[in-house]
Amino acid sequence: MIQLLTPSYWKDYELIDCGNFEKLERFGEMILIRPEPQAVWNKGLPESEWTKLHHIRFKGRSATSGEWIKKNPGSPDRWHVTYQNNEATISFRLALTSFKHVGIFPEQAVNWDYISDTIKRFSTPRPKVLNLFAYTGGASLMAQAAGADTSHVDSIKQVVTWANENMELSRLTDIRWVVEDALKFVKRELKRGKKYNGIILDPPAYGHGPNGEKWKLEDHIMEMMNDVTKLLDPEEHFLVLNTYSLGFSSVIVENLIRSSIPNPMNLETGELYLQATAGSKLPLGVFGKTRKIREA
Repeated sequence: MIQLLTPSYWKDYELIDCGNFEKLERFGEMILIRPEPQAVWNKGLPESEWTKLHHIRFKGRSATSGEWIKKNPGSPDRWHVTYQNNEATISFRLALTSFKHVGIFPEQAVNWDYISDTIKRFSTPRPKVLNLFAYTGGASLMAQAAGADTSHVDSIKQVVTWANENMELSRLTDIRWVVEDALKFVKRELKRGKKYNGIILDPPAYGHGPNGEKWKLEDHIMEMMNDVTKLLDPEEHFLVLNTYSLGFSSVIVENLIRSSIPNPMNLETGELYLQATAGSKLPLGVFGKTRKIREA
């Protein structure tokens, strides 16, 4: 069954409204307007309300970059937010980047909840978890906070440094940081005979490794899945695959998992969305997840 899932524990985040290719969001006490290519419908609130509510608005110079316009020059460039579910609490430093991002993807909280819940159910003491394309580390933080031995892999040194700051902010320690092309790292771990109880993948549609390696989702995801699933501990494991690509559906994600894992247990697929206070649902990616929990 295909599921539609939205986060339920956020207090420091709110999607207020979305439409006309924009979204109005609250991160902590800061309210931002950012571009959103999925929001092709009309806004729920009048433009005057958006203008009144927001503190900072992103204005694009091109398809990939732009600048932030502050209504009040005193608005911060950096601030903190916290996420807490039933298992753990994690914190993030947010910042205004030139790519419209602020350092967090709030819809991923659904996957964080799944990760922490699964780790708590494992009978394996201190299970090993690998987070690939790990960005600023939301999934890594949650895995570590839930009791895992976590490795965090991303090809961009600056975002790994950012993730390390988030670890310290969350009062956590000992996450393993790796700046490397994800596919290369996985192949090396296979040669070493490594096994992981949990693997998280949130690959971009396009990307580059630290040495210029090219990543294109549709060209490389099957190779990645074939390799990654060989790293899973056969006795107790979970796998989370999340994609944000306009060309991918949850059926594609299901086929990828079934092609690489014979008879996956407890397979779930679906679409992540954020529920706007003004009424609309904003789709933000598709997921597939499977887990095998050993009975104690």
